[in-house]
Amino acid sequence: MTVPNYRAEPDLVRAFGRVAVLMGGDSAERAVSLNSGDAVLNALIAAGVDAHGVDVQGSLLSVVENPGFDRAFIALHGRGGEDGTIQAILSEAGIPYTGSEVLASSLAMDKLRTKYVFEGCGLPTPKFCTMASANAADSILSSLRVPLSVKPSREGSSIGIRKVTNRDELIDAYQVASEHDPLVLVEEWIEGPEFTVSLLQGHALPAIGLSTDHVFYDYDAKYLSNDTQYRVPCGLPPDDEVRLQELALEAFRVVGCRTWGRVDIMQDADGEFWLLEVNTVPGMTDHSLVPMAARAAGMSFEELVVRILADTLVGEALEGSDA
Repeated sequence: MTVPNYRAEPDLVRAFGRVAVLMGGDSAERAVSLNSGDAVLNALIAAGVDAHGVDVQGSLLSVVENPGFDRAFIALHGRGGEDGTIQAILSEAGIPYTGSEVLASSLAMDKLRTKYVFEGCGLPTPKFCTMASANAADSILSSLRVPLSVKPSREGSSIGIRKVTNRDELIDAYQVASEHDPLVLVEEWIEGPEFTVSLLQGHALPAIGLSTDHVFYDYDAKYLSNDTQYRVPCGLPPDDEVRLQELALEAFRVVGCRTWGRVDIMQDADGEFWLLEVNTVPGMTDHSLVPMAARAAGMSFEELVVRILADTLVGEALEGSDA
């Protein structure tokens, strides 16, 4: 779908003031964050916003020592940027920022505790447990049905995730995941199509269906491969897509997220949907899903980032603008 060129209204640009696009950082997702940050920065500038890129590699506290900016667009992925840390620093400094607040950011970054919330709220999520050592392999295999997904609880971009079918694979996958995080999540693997739903300002954008020749939608499939298939429309009957979108909105709500994000969901052979995780700072690269969903809804990348940024104004400058 072709989308029109977009320029932010002058009053909105003035209300934004000087905007820092925070990117880079020190997490395992630094490279992806730099790509996301560059894309956001270029889109904001194209929309007429006074935006400046800031690589926060090193001390996050230095960002607010002499900020020189009025608000921040957070394009940091992984630890430090997506887990509530930079959100807490900006909150304490009184600097408005995009996306979810401290608690929701911290919770969503922790896949294990997010699943506890889903479970407690009666939302469907694959059966799971934690794995604290390789010695737990036998008890896990007796309580969960293979194949299993093994993942570090507090990493993103599918870093450290393995699919396993037996004891040896489980132990090997645990060792890989625990190198990234001592908290390792093991959950039953849902065989079936994967979908992702992007959320923007309380609304679900068109769902995207994902297909890859990889074992699953891993880091390479997300950011490097040109073979990954993205289905927009997602291929579901209309009623099922509505059900999928409503589930994503509810997952976003119970975790306490705001403004924008993405929810990843699997569908099993019986047509039932299963929540995997909530992403509070999704990727914004040329392979990324939120811009793709926005484009399917007739929204340019420039309009998307301006609408995300506009929520930092808490409504004070939205009247009369297109954001």
